[in-house]
Amino acid sequence: MHDEMHDDAGCAHSTEPGVDVVRALRDALGADIVSLPDEFSGRKHADWSRTPSADPVVLIRPRNTDHVVTAMKICHRYAQPVVTQGGLTGLAGGACMLGGEVAMSLERMSGIESIDTIGATMTVLAGTPLQTVQEAAESAGFMFPLDLGARGSCTIGGNLATNAGGNRVIKYGMMREQVLDLEAVLADGSVVGGLRKMIKNNTGYDLRNLLIGSEGTLAVITRAVLRLRPRPRAVSTAWCGVPDYDSVTTLLREAQSRLPAGVSAFEVMWPGYYDFVLQRLPELRAPLEGRHAFYVLLESSGADPERQSEAFEDFLGEMLETGVIADAALASSEADAAAFWAIRDAPGEYPRLIPGRVSFDVSFSITDVGEAALRCEARLRERWPNATILVYGHLGDGNLHIVVQEPDWPPTTAPEVQAVVYGVTGEMGGSVSAEHGIGLKKLKVLALSRTPAELAAMRAIKAALDPSNLLNPGKVLSR
Repeated sequence: MHDEMHDDAGCAHSTEPGVDVVRALRDALGADIVSLPDEFSGRKHADWSRTPSADPVVLIRPRNTDHVVTAMKICHRYAQPVVTQGGLTGLAGGACMLGGEVAMSLERMSGIESIDTIGATMTVLAGTPLQTVQEAAESAGFMFPLDLGARGSCTIGGNLATNAGGNRVIKYGMMREQVLDLEAVLADGSVVGGLRKMIKNNTGYDLRNLLIGSEGTLAVITRAVLRLRPRPRAVSTAWCGVPDYDSVTTLLREAQSRLPAGVSAFEVMWPGYYDFVLQRLPELRAPLEGRHAFYVLLESSGADPERQSEAFEDFLGEMLETGVIADAALASSEADAAAFWAIRDAPGEYPRLIPGRVSFDVSFSITDVGEAALRCEARLRERWPNATILVYGHLGDGNLHIVVQEPDWPPTTAPEVQAVVYGVTGEMGGSVSAEHGIGLKKLKVLALSRTPAELAAMRAIKAALDPSNLLNPGKVLSR
């Protein structure tokens, strides 16, 4: 699979870099900032996608925006391609290198510059880990709502570059909804973004939202002003057994309209996933007795503990009475809630549990998710009847994760599996990438979710901001 996707990115610069650009970078920034190959030998340069990555010609680790500006001006002068890297937790190969590029790691540009408790904002450097931002927000009496399993390693710059989603999109939106402004360095070394702290700012083209989700192909994001949210004073969590897909969508609709604090998470797991992780991970315990057609992790977070707890229990009782829910377990403590979430967070164990897996991050309209899952599984079973097929997702935002693995299948099988799932995605008008980006892995299937006119517009934007194709070449768009 990865060799195939690697070949698709033939637009990258493949010529050997001259010694001039290396000397110029080293002279301008010094050995502390610019490391040569023998100085970073053994360092990891690939992300979590298992996409092969070449080693960079030099590694640049800037300490501030001025260092980034200097580096980009020199690379622009010498037509030297650059790949920006954050925590290397991506799943689409977006931070991997094809050969001949400079790696720009923002690991040293980490830290929280300021917290505005009146305006509820936080200004941070792009290399700051997500978990650091979450903890600082909590210490200041707020919450930063973006959350995903790689929280301890992924960085804010990477979250912005991929428009990260995670578990609470249903209430708070994607990463782009958590940002008021950002600072970024363009391919020629120009700096854009004013780090403005207001929500309303209709002053022409929104460069912030253009750069968010561009996967490092349009600019190097260096700083950001993040939105903070009120910290919930009450979190109610339940694990529900649901009899059919219509009941799943009914439960979502009713919870959104009737729970006083709304829905902060709505995670749906098909039985194949649920059975697999409970069998393979003995530390997990089943929240309910018996088997169910679907399992839903329902969470509601708000500001009124007494009213919310009562309303949440009453709501579950009514859903049980009407048959929307077949059975439910209510978390009576943070430990109970953590045990529920541990089942949903089990994909963190996939590298050990399912080597050789083929994973998908697709999305559909909420109405179509059930049918999409059925079609995918049925067509996969026709070809590979003994395969392990795991299906789960953030149903509140239409995001479906599908993982497929069959022991000892040949490497040539992966593209065939992709053809099945992406075929269903295209025919049902879904998205081939819900939250992980395009990177290298999804170049060939992007056209299933984008029209020719849209792709042409994207290429025009790339050409306008990076005419020499220096920033993360070969990613997102193929030639």
